[in-house]
Amino acid sequence: MEQLHDLRVSRIIRLPSPGDLKRLLPVGERVACTVTGGRREVEHILTGEDARLLVIVGPCSIHDVDAALEYAEKLALLRRELQDDLCIVMRVYFEKPRTTVGWKGFINDPHLDDTYDIEHGLFYARKLLIEINEMGLPAATEFLDPISPQYMADVVSWAAIGARTIESQTHRQMASGLSMPVGFKNSTDGRLGVGVDAIRSAMHPHSFLGIDQEGHSSVITTKGNPFGHLVLRGGQTPNYDEKSIAAAELLLSRAGLPLSVVVDCSHANSGKKYERQLMVWEDVLQQRSAGKKSVVGVMIESNLYCGNQPFPEDPDKLEYGVSITDECLSWEESERMLRQGAEIIHNLVK
Repeated sequence: MEQLHDLRVSRIIRLPSPGDLKRLLPVGERVACTVTGGRREVEHILTGEDARLLVIVGPCSIHDVDAALEYAEKLALLRRELQDDLCIVMRVYFEKPRTTVGWKGFINDPHLDDTYDIEHGLFYARKLLIEINEMGLPAATEFLDPISPQYMADVVSWAAIGARTIESQTHRQMASGLSMPVGFKNSTDGRLGVGVDAIRSAMHPHSFLGIDQEGHSSVITTKGNPFGHLVLRGGQTPNYDEKSIAAAELLLSRAGLPLSVVVDCSHANSGKKYERQLMVWEDVLQQRSAGKKSVVGVMIESNLYCGNQPFPEDPDKLEYGVSITDECLSWEESERMLRQGAEIIHNLVK
């Protein structure tokens, strides 16, 4: 009989189950406290019980574990110093969506050489998240693949559903079962309605195909996630200004949803130019100063050093601490921004 399946599959490699990886890299008490504490802080900011500003800041993507840990050490110190005014969570992104082709992130290709050693990527992604949380620094990530959360969602305090997957039923179902607050970005062309629809969908229970902790195909039934919120990342035009925020508030209100918005200072809001993130940040702070309580947080792309670098064929030629995806602010620029913001928020909540 003629073969009917796997006609275009060159190989299948079995991975350890999520349970296997968690037994290799277990969560200790300190990590559990950081994760749980980070989730509660974000939830209280979303509900208005906490007047601080949520700041999700860090590299566009993780490609170098050593550089990520150095950045995390600096950010953990700043989080503790500014904790009265800012809730700082580190952006730790391992998966990158691609419109055509390109590097898909640390989990998919951790060696940056097209060997796709996903087992290595999953192991060191989880290990890094544990080490960051051990510093007392909660972590945020985007879940792009619906299977990867089983391996690492227990060490994440905030999650994003990105602009390219916001209309996906699979991702809305997944978000309905995630244990942390989830930010839904507007679509790449700037439509807010799809984000609002995604929030409403994820609030409800769902049943869908997935895997359990031992890697077996299973029916996953969720309870619904009450902490979905809108992330404005721009589209054909930026959407961080007061008029755009008002439009978002109107849509959320009509849908019967809480008026909680996070502004992404990067991506289309900055035209992918790292220095323009500062303009977005200052505009958000001005709106907060004017009493705009719906803007509960921001996202900032930041690394040890500013800008980005082309991804060469030889990974050994990469500059340390410089993004290989979107442009990022330097640590020094980021620290100045956050201190400025903390001072403004402090004066508002006194």
